[in-house]
Amino acid sequence: MTALDHATQTMHAATRPAAVTRIVNAVSAFFRSWRNRREFYRLGDMSDAELADIGLTRADLHVVVGSPFGIDPTVRLGAIVQARTENIEDMARRVS
Repeated sequence: MTALDHATQTMHAATRPAAVTRIVNAVSAFFRSWRNRREFYRLGDMSDAELADIGLTRADLHVVVGSPFGIDPTVRLGAIVQARTENIEDMARRVS
């Protein structure tokens, strides 16, 4: 066995776990996105008062529902709520 053969075998062995890791991560991300989208659709069954309790409006749901499948709707909703909270806090600071 030459040094080149040994290096080639080592390189192939090192890339296999990386490829498997990428596949596992992709499957995991797909499953997480599917599960979060399913939970997102359950938000539509809530009343406006219940949505307001968690910082959302029905309009927020309409904005996010059109996102592609690969985009996690719960992340987008979290960003909307965070931006709204920061905006309210900024307005409160200006008043006082």
